[in-house]
Amino acid sequence: MTATLHAPQDPPQAEEAVEGLPPGFGTGLMGSVAFWLAVVFSLFQLWVAAYGTLPSQVVRAMHVGFLLLLGLGLVGNLIAKNRIGQIWFWTLGLLGFGTGIYNWVFYKDIIQRTGFLTTGDFIIGTLLIVLVFIGARRLMGWPLAIIAGIFLGYAFLGQHLPAPFIHRGYDFAQIIEHFSFGTEGIYGTPVYVSSAYIFIFVVFAAFLERAGMLNLFNDFALGLVGGVRGGPAQVAILSSALMGTISGSGVANVVASGQFTIPLMKRFGFRSSFAGGVEATASMGGQIMPPVMGAVAFIMAETLNVPYAAVVKAAILPAVLYFGVVFWMVYLEAGRAGLKGLAKAELPNPWKAVREQWPLILPLAALVYLLFAGYTPIFAGTMGLALVTVLILGTPLAAMIGPVAFRVVFWIALGLASAAFLELGVNFLALVIGALVLACAAFKGTRATLGIVRDALAQGARNALPVGIACAIVGIVIGTLTLTGIASTFIGAIIAIGKDNLFLSLVLTMLTCLVLGMGIPTIPNYIITSSLAGPALMELGVPLLVSHMFVFYFGIMADLTPPVALACFAAAPIAKSSGLKISMQAIRLAAAGFVIPFMAVYTPALMLQDGGPVAEAYGYPVEVIFIFAKACLGIGLWGVAVVGYFLRPAQIWERLLAFVAGVSLIVALPMTDEIGFALAAIFVIQHWLRARRATPRAA
Repeated sequence: MTATLHAPQDPPQAEEAVEGLPPGFGTGLMGSVAFWLAVVFSLFQLWVAAYGTLPSQVVRAMHVGFLLLLGLGLVGNLIAKNRIGQIWFWTLGLLGFGTGIYNWVFYKDIIQRTGFLTTGDFIIGTLLIVLVFIGARRLMGWPLAIIAGIFLGYAFLGQHLPAPFIHRGYDFAQIIEHFSFGTEGIYGTPVYVSSAYIFIFVVFAAFLERAGMLNLFNDFALGLVGGVRGGPAQVAILSSALMGTISGSGVANVVASGQFTIPLMKRFGFRSSFAGGVEATASMGGQIMPPVMGAVAFIMAETLNVPYAAVVKAAILPAVLYFGVVFWMVYLEAGRAGLKGLAKAELPNPWKAVREQWPLILPLAALVYLLFAGYTPIFAGTMGLALVTVLILGTPLAAMIGPVAFRVVFWIALGLASAAFLELGVNFLALVIGALVLACAAFKGTRATLGIVRDALAQGARNALPVGIACAIVGIVIGTLTLTGIASTFIGAIIAIGKDNLFLSLVLTMLTCLVLGMGIPTIPNYIITSSLAGPALMELGVPLLVSHMFVFYFGIMADLTPPVALACFAAAPIAKSSGLKISMQAIRLAAAGFVIPFMAVYTPALMLQDGGPVAEAYGYPVEVIFIFAKACLGIGLWGVAVVGYFLRPAQIWERLLAFVAGVSLIVALPMTDEIGFALAAIFVIQHWLRARRATPRAA
């Protein structure tokens, strides 16, 4: 990075366009304004996270205000076709920021006059709703805006609909107050989570990427699995899984990792559509990879009022299964196509990469430790971000120290000072960072490092735009559900079906997630569908956390499912193949993603929830191991059936046998496990014998 303190640069062109926005911040004066506005946005959120002196309602309002100002300003800089258009969008952005300032200045007055809004309140409230729709339309496209518009229209006009959709009717004042000033509308739980948790972790990921974490992940993955059969594709899977631990954005992973992995897979002999499918499938899996999990984990924990660590714990085994089956599918596909691994001479040493860049792992390790030690996500994310900042600023200063022993002493002292925040608080860590900033500014050779920090702050705020604006507009949907009670109608329908057949209720919920996911991202998809289906599935006996995970997983699968398949179309220009062809390959590879949620409903131990009969008889650990092993075997057999290869090409009847065996192991019916294990044994033994007979003996 060669950025200076006076010339902010746009991020590399390899980075993704955020939901339709071209890369960068624009050119000229307004480009610099947008860049520094993004920096200020990040600093404001970090200050709030570190000190928390503002009321929650003010933080939410300012968060949305910054989102509208930066988002619409970037639309003006990057999309507007002339100066008039640019002025128009910046004006809208300033008005949006003004709604946040209004809530800050008149905070006490607003909460004291609940139900008696003034003319100013009406104007600001109406303006906020209009601007959130404009921002969502420009940053996220039409689908999410249309869905939210339908819900808002229902709030206004639902009293004219026939039963069971009719409601009692609400006047304009009630609707504006509910959506624009309460905590169940635009400033509801999703925006609270975006402002408190998600933003911090998005900036944390931006800092780690700027520090070189993506290169470390790629080198480690290439060295570790590049020599395995289908090596380049296995590298794509592992690097995307690792990237998912800090990013959690499927489309971002596709573009960031895919620039390296997709061309590598194609050069190695994989078909373009298959290479794109591997990257899309693995990148979307990043959203179920702890600890970040596409930011949904934070919303889920807040919604369910459970510790964040409980959500992460429930996701561990399904994430392992998801990536395990993608590894397996690629391994089989490479065997069928006769592709081997990369030559070991071409591969880097993975452990050398770790030894040379191991400090990058420390902030991520600290983050995971703090999360599982019971600290809040706000505290853990802020401290993780502070530690990676210390690492970035300290590295060039250490390089200026001559003797190795002195450098070691410097890092030990800096490490102890950073760790002291647990005892001495945030102020002490802020002093350490301030001292490092002054030290870097004092030497010409280290000033460029300040540019890295500055650019990471700006890019983090930019990356947070689609998530934040989605959380804002989905508040319209949640607000309609709470205001009108229409959710109870949908819940009642699911319960009525599930009383006779739980499986049909699950399929209905799955289809709802997939259809919604065709037009909206994972986070609003999860929020909407969990609000509708989560309580219904709980009434049918499904553990609440499992029901929310069920919805979450199929929201992810929607980004791989035709006809929209956002992740697949993001991979299309890199792979030089059609998004639809890539989507068809992704569905084959992601078979586990469609099976795991159903398995978890019938055997919650797969998500480390309540045990069943096996736990009662043999203990809970035995049941977890048994369920996990059974899932691995069942999904593995499905892979053989889909690809048509095991030790050698499989006959049609063998594929059918493997499929039936896999189904028997996955369904939770009496005697199906025994039948499944028996059929699996028959398939493996006879296929091995056939492969052995077909292999020519050495002379």
